[in-house]
Amino acid sequence: MKKPKHIVISILAVLFVFPVMGTFALQAADSGSIEVITTFDYPGTGNSTEPQKITEKGDIVGIYIDSSGVSRGFVRFSDGSFSAPIVDPNDTVGFTEARGINNPGTVVGDYATPDGNNHGFFLLGGTFTEYDVPGAVSTTVFGINDAADFTGGFDPGSGIFQGYVNVHGTLMSFSVPGAVLTLAYDIDNSKKLVVGYYIDSLGILHGYYRDANAALHFPVDPSGSVETILFGLNEKNWVVGRYADSSGVNHGLFFVPPNQFFTFDYPGSTFTSLNGINSEGTICGRYVDASGIVHGFIARVRGTPPTKEAGTEMKALNPSSSARGGAMPAR
Repeated sequence: MKKPKHIVISILAVLFVFPVMGTFALQAADSGSIEVITTFDYPGTGNSTEPQKITEKGDIVGIYIDSSGVSRGFVRFSDGSFSAPIVDPNDTVGFTEARGINNPGTVVGDYATPDGNNHGFFLLGGTFTEYDVPGAVSTTVFGINDAADFTGGFDPGSGIFQGYVNVHGTLMSFSVPGAVLTLAYDIDNSKKLVVGYYIDSLGILHGYYRDANAALHFPVDPSGSVETILFGLNEKNWVVGRYADSSGVNHGLFFVPPNQFFTFDYPGSTFTSLNGINSEGTICGRYVDASGIVHGFIARVRGTPPTKEAGTEMKALNPSSSARGGAMPAR
């Protein structure tokens, strides 16, 4: 098993550089920050590690891709140990994704079948339970809260992916008006907020959030973004994700509704993604190194990061409007 690499790095709006015990730190006076605690890789040679969500005690669910391109799920426990590969028993094509986890330990995700469609699953205590939205040809499950309410996306058979939330067994689907795809990635325990992303008619990705009244707020786009994705949230309404700029650099995104954001970049990397955050402000995400290898990391929010204002928000007049199109869901 590969031993995690421990580092502590602060990324702030105003930067001062100085040596700290053989490494370095970036910090600014009287300001909050996001600090990297450790990096990690799923054991094995050539694996790409893609953390997805994190529980209150620090268990992380994610996906790893081996050197042959096979995708498997995993859990990294708070003590640094890893589960065995998570493989849905119906996966015959080498594609299982573990996307979400709640505090009771239920893992959610999806697997692919030879026809090119995906199907959702729940995993608890070693037992898989398959899930498909009724009548759908393809279903993904991305997030689950402690009450077992869950979120995802589905194709009803038309090639039109819609987002959904399932609360107390009641399924509610929705799409951002004018979008060609809408996906729901996470829901908080209070059921006040759902976050995700959509693709507009020009093929551009934008973040959105859905409030307790089922109103959609969109687009969520930091200044300079040409692609925005929101992945996870906590009970403080802190949201994490990533965005790409016009030069092709992907930045980690810390977002506070309705329109405040903070950029986080892993030092030396042109790709940073923040995927999950718990109520303690602990974040799981990933970065790509100079050789193209993907590594997971754990970070923490210190204080209140200095946020900037995002662009003008629009609100959907009809949250139940349909969307068109399809694409491989981001992770």
